[in-house]
Amino acid sequence: MITAVASMVSAPVLGAVVAQNVFFYLIAAVMVIAALRVVTTSNIVHAALYLVVVLAGVAAQFLLLGAEFVGITQVLVYIGAVIVLFLFGIMLTRAKVGNEDGLDHDNVIPAILTAVLLVLVMGYAVVDFAGDEEIDVLGNSPTTVEQVSDSIFSTYIVAFEAISVLLLAALIGAIVVARKE
Repeated sequence: MITAVASMVSAPVLGAVVAQNVFFYLIAAVMVIAALRVVTTSNIVHAALYLVVVLAGVAAQFLLLGAEFVGITQVLVYIGAVIVLFLFGIMLTRAKVGNEDGLDHDNVIPAILTAVLLVLVMGYAVVDFAGDEEIDVLGNSPTTVEQVSDSIFSTYIVAFEAISVLLLAALIGAIVVARKE
């Protein structure tokens, strides 16, 4: 009787885990394809829009992991602000909007070999670090909005302020570069 009840309880949980894995790999595949299109397209506006897809995939992965605060912050900050800044930069520099010829160079093969080497080294490092152990992704990190805000405005206040000054300097630099003389 107890095993029958345990199997009925674990079946929905197992189904949720399988569905979560399916969505993880589906979102990851879309992100990889969009990331490849970011670096292979010859239209800069299309590259920025493919970057939106990649960043939305990152936000979806955070939501899938249960980190709602980080996922929503990803949408607001990166998709809502950084991509808009990129698009304004593209429009203000008066670059050609269509396809651009002559963007290829002779170093394609060394670049691909370097990318493959980096993937192999990083993969080996992850496998060597973890081995057969299960990695605790969240660890002791804050999970609620209250815990995140407490850690940002107490433990990490110096880093938070340094990033805000850096972003302000980048904004001023963008205005100076885009300004007509």
